[in-house]
Amino acid sequence: MKITASNTQLVQPKVSPINNNVAEGVLKLDEKNTPSFSERLSSGLDQVANTQNDAAKLAKNFELGTENDLARVMVGQQVSSLAFQLTLNVRNKALSAYKDIMNMPV
Repeated sequence: MKITASNTQLVQPKVSPINNNVAEGVLKLDEKNTPSFSERLSSGLDQVANTQNDAAKLAKNFELGTENDLARVMVGQQVSSLAFQLTLNVRNKALSAYKDIMNMPV
C-alpha cells in the first residue's frame, strides 16, 4: 500500500457564515473544559503510582497464593516498569529543556 499526500490530508468541513458562529462557540466550550498542564501532569503521575501499586498487589497476592496467573503478574510488572521509565524520560527531557533555556544568552 502506497501512502501519498492525498491519502493523509484531513478533510476540512466547509463552514458557512451561519455555522461559523456555532463552530467558534464549540471551540470556546472545548477550551474551557480542557485540563491545564499541571492537572494533566498530576493525573499522569497518579496513574503511574496506581499502576505501580497494582503491580505490587499482584506480586504480593501471587506470593501468598491467592493469584494463580503468573502471566498477569509479569505483565503488570512490565506495565509498571514501562510507565515509570516513561515518567523518568519525560522528567529528564523537561530538565534538559530547562537547562537549555537557562543557558541561553539574553
